[in-house]
Amino acid sequence: MRFKTLDAWLSWQEGLHPSEIDLGLERVRTVLQRLGHEKFSCPVITVAGTNGKGSSVAMLEAIYLAAGYRVGAYTSPHLLSYKERVCINGLPVNDQSLCDAFENIDQARGETSLTYFEFGTLAAIEIFARADLDVVIMEVGLGGRLDAVNVLDADVALITPIALDHADWLGNDRETIGREKAGIMRGGRPVVCGDTHPPVSLQQVADALDANIYQAGRDFSWQVQGEQWRWRGPERTRDALPEPALRGRFQLDNAAAVLMVTELLAGRLPLSQAHVREGLANAKVAGRFQVVTGEVPLILDVAHNPQSAEALAGNLAAWPMPGRIFALTAMMADKEIDAIFAAMAPVVDHWCLTSVDLPRAAKKGQLAEVLRAVAPTAQYELCTSVKDGLQKLEKVVQANDRIVVFGSFYTVAEALASDYNAGLSPSAQQKVN
Repeated sequence: MRFKTLDAWLSWQEGLHPSEIDLGLERVRTVLQRLGHEKFSCPVITVAGTNGKGSSVAMLEAIYLAAGYRVGAYTSPHLLSYKERVCINGLPVNDQSLCDAFENIDQARGETSLTYFEFGTLAAIEIFARADLDVVIMEVGLGGRLDAVNVLDADVALITPIALDHADWLGNDRETIGREKAGIMRGGRPVVCGDTHPPVSLQQVADALDANIYQAGRDFSWQVQGEQWRWRGPERTRDALPEPALRGRFQLDNAAAVLMVTELLAGRLPLSQAHVREGLANAKVAGRFQVVTGEVPLILDVAHNPQSAEALAGNLAAWPMPGRIFALTAMMADKEIDAIFAAMAPVVDHWCLTSVDLPRAAKKGQLAEVLRAVAPTAQYELCTSVKDGLQKLEKVVQANDRIVVFGSFYTVAEALASDYNAGLSPSAQQKVN
């Protein structure tokens, strides 16, 4: 074996390919053919889109686990451990499983160069292929058409709401981006679109492939029923459903699309009403309005585009508390920082602006400049790191305040790794008392 530890494998993979991102399927398909895992005997669900991918995967996984099925789920990026990316039956695989998969891929690739993401995607496929699963759920990393995940043929493709993101790679308008996401469709196989106003390009690609597309608001929908909700599909209605455990009314949009996927696979993977209810109630995903409870709640959200920032602001507004909201943020420089700040500014009382140690990250001074332009009266301070920002805020927050950390996966990961104690500092306690 080339390396004995997972960290050594990952460190080597980071420098193996000349580019961090190199979209295209030829290299991955070549290695996959050598591994002999081009097709699964169980259904494959591929999930693409701009927002809601992780939540959709989590709900699909939880529902099928509630029914007793063996489930493989591949997601990215991770927050604290690389192993989070590859889960079987809701649990991350162990180091040895990944190391063995990496060794097999290394032997099969020969002189073929693979990116870090391609190596990881092939490892997930290798592990799932040997695990005797009932269903495989694959989350697209970037785009769809040329993403490594698309090397597998989806039995059902799920496309979540589409917004502008990763414009340098996917295009500057929703029609172009939609065409890239539509690349996960397969001829004659169903597609679920969770966007009620999708780009026209999605339907155009579906028509060209003769793929049957099920669109939110047209072919399936949801309706609130008091504390519960109803789902209506083409042939079935599910009543008295619990709201998803994931916070935010927009999660009902994600849940409705997820239930459409399960309906399309009901012949192979039947589900009872109890399975659906249990799965919705138990679905969890780290970093999506994740609340660390305490005297001063810490809210973690990977929101990094205007649409997700609007959803975060909406969640905060829907959870009123008499105290202040402190926002700690670091973002990548290629994001729509002005639009993200514009979405969050109405609900934030004080900002801590910082940066993460990545070449792509915006500098804290850049963030301050944009914030001043968007919200001239905003109160803010600059912090040297996410940890530094949390330490500063712990000294000033009072009872009924909230701290919100958002802006990227890296920002949330640093907060999770910090020693935030979700309590009041002695000085803050004195202010309250």
